[in-house]
Amino acid sequence: MKHQTKFILFLLMTALFVSCQNHASPTITKKDYQRAESFLPQNLRKIAYNMRVSPHWIHETSSFWYKAHTREGKKFWKVNPAQKQKLPAFDHQKLAEALSEQTEKDIASTELPFDHIEFVDSKTMEFKFNDQIWSADLTDYRLMKKHEKEEEDKQERLSPDKKWEAFIKDHNLFIRSTQTQKEIQLSTKGTPKHEYASRLGWGDLMEGENGKREGQIFLKWSPDSTKIYTHILDLRKAKKLFLLKSADEDSFRAQHLSYYRALPGETETAFFMPIIFDIDSRKEIQVRVDPIPQFLGMDVHWFQNSQKLYARKFDRGYKAVNLYEINAQTGDMEAKIRDENRTYIEPYLFHYKVLPESKTALITSETSGWNHIYLYNWEEGTLIRQITEGEFVVLDLVFVDQKNNTIVFKAVGKEKNRDPYLVHLYSIKMDGSELKLLTPEHADHEIHVSPDHLYIVDNYSTVLSSPQSVLRALDDGSILMELEKADISDIASMGWEPPEPFQTKAADGKTDIFGLIWKPTHFDPSLKYPVIDQTYTGPQAVNTPKAFSRALFHSNTPLAELGFIAVTIDGRGTARRSKMFHDFSYQNLGRGCTDHITALKHIARDRPYMDLEKIGIYGHSAGGYDAAHALLKWPDFYKVAVSSSGNHDHRMAKAWWPELYMGYPVDTYYEDQSNITLAGNLQGKLLLVHGDLDENVNPASTIRLAHALIKNKRDFDLLILPNNHHGYHGVFRDYFIQKRWDYFVEHLLGIDPPEYSISSSQEEE
Repeated sequence: MKHQTKFILFLLMTALFVSCQNHASPTITKKDYQRAESFLPQNLRKIAYNMRVSPHWIHETSSFWYKAHTREGKKFWKVNPAQKQKLPAFDHQKLAEALSEQTEKDIASTELPFDHIEFVDSKTMEFKFNDQIWSADLTDYRLMKKHEKEEEDKQERLSPDKKWEAFIKDHNLFIRSTQTQKEIQLSTKGTPKHEYASRLGWGDLMEGENGKREGQIFLKWSPDSTKIYTHILDLRKAKKLFLLKSADEDSFRAQHLSYYRALPGETETAFFMPIIFDIDSRKEIQVRVDPIPQFLGMDVHWFQNSQKLYARKFDRGYKAVNLYEINAQTGDMEAKIRDENRTYIEPYLFHYKVLPESKTALITSETSGWNHIYLYNWEEGTLIRQITEGEFVVLDLVFVDQKNNTIVFKAVGKEKNRDPYLVHLYSIKMDGSELKLLTPEHADHEIHVSPDHLYIVDNYSTVLSSPQSVLRALDDGSILMELEKADISDIASMGWEPPEPFQTKAADGKTDIFGLIWKPTHFDPSLKYPVIDQTYTGPQAVNTPKAFSRALFHSNTPLAELGFIAVTIDGRGTARRSKMFHDFSYQNLGRGCTDHITALKHIARDRPYMDLEKIGIYGHSAGGYDAAHALLKWPDFYKVAVSSSGNHDHRMAKAWWPELYMGYPVDTYYEDQSNITLAGNLQGKLLLVHGDLDENVNPASTIRLAHALIKNKRDFDLLILPNNHHGYHGVFRDYFIQKRWDYFVEHLLGIDPPEYSISSSQEEE
């Protein structure tokens, strides 16, 4: 009996020892941070070759040039699709020698000091170097410095016939003859804050509360140059938000900045009133429509006959979208087509094309529960037919060939037994027949269509298969040329493997949802790893990468190297699925992480290396809201969060985004889902980060959350990045990345981070 007892004790001690080994606290050293830094996007891009082709079409033809990052260095290629020919865009060696002689500097042919070129004609090329425009004769490589191209004057716009320049002076609209320089004043009632042809820019920051705004001109000339469509911008009751630039390099006094921005539900906002000017009669014609909230906007285009325009306008709250026809002589605005929805019309999914030749119009609509293409009679505003149908989502109307009655469009979810988020290109006849898949590869396709609509440049990949770039014929999708094939062998030699895709069920137990899992290069399945959920549940977006490059250059790639399992998940409420899937988050953006929790529990069942006792989460902007909200709403599950630039209370956000996804008018659910309302729930560790010049998500959102946390006697950490806007840059970006690493290392791994400073270059990600 004694021997049996000893044997049992031995087994228990052995099991305990193994358990302790599997749960042993890891060590994190400078070498681990160095390895993580080597996987930062700006470092991986240096050794990722031929990753994509970004075509620059030459003079609206099908020919194009592109720049390639190759193992040998930078190369410029020129492609003639008609001849299926790819040649160097110029002689790199001769140009390098000519530049070296001109500048008395040693310039290598593989490191030419410019990234963009412009073909003036077949024998002349221009590029910019050292803030100077250079012209190169491609026959003998003589270089000539040109006068630096003047930046386009934002206050002047040239008419199509080039006889008139339109410009703003003293808040009024003028035109000037390009032949005689004679000026004609078209409007006379312009005043500060009641401004003709003035565009309110997103980043129009003003010094002080009443500082001068550097407005930009907005107008659209008619095709025959006889009329101008523009608007009056009314700022008389518009309200502002404020910023404080404390780290002003030119003064020890903080700089007070302001900008116009409407908040959800506000009625005192910037408005614009559409108007038309007749050049010959100098007549000002008011378009017959109520003043439009500036943030809502109205998309307007001239018909080719210059007698009428067509326009798209959303109702406030985005529950309906309207297409109108505007009479340029009278200003009458006739409603043509209206699409309505109980929840909202998604602006990123609504596309339209008016087809004057056939007096019809195409729109996309989620009426059937999936976003599809519909054909309307434009004159009568009546539905002719639904063109596409089925359980898939049309993303865009790429091109309409009226001569052949063909529509080319992008869609997701059409191909069975494939990831439903993979983008493909299709064509279909106007009558709904002859649906054709133009990009058949089982991959995500990034499409560029030539200006003459004859060719496609297609970069395709999956998270598991590296990119290939090909030239296709648009009519049938056939591959005409292989352009580039990615080379990631240097990255593979570092031990990197692509993240693991997974498919599981949402919290309803029925809906398929998808995600990715990143593991460290030193992954050991016998160990337990803390898990970090990178989140962005904004309803307009898909967060989980589907293309190879996006997965490789993801912030989870270096983070996993510090001893974490990192994941992304697209739960219900996000984009590119059915209307029902999309509507899950309507008026309840706080539901975003419910499917994340269910998914993490599901996938961990078959992955014992995932330690669900140590779950972290991070995100930026709407993801910053998600990260803090997850920690406050589900404190028993999430233990650590890093929330950057979060819009923590949607009542404080830019009006259009919450009114679209949270509803209009503002109701009690805004307060219920506010992180500020939930501040007293904080149990875990929370790092709040914000740029002090963020005009997208005002830093007051984070400061108010900090205020609420202090009032509730909750412990948290706060990092303000001086002189940074919504995106962080340079040393501030690197500083933030390292702080995020440190925070998870300290509070999830339970280890003091090593003294370290990211030394990577300060180029933008």
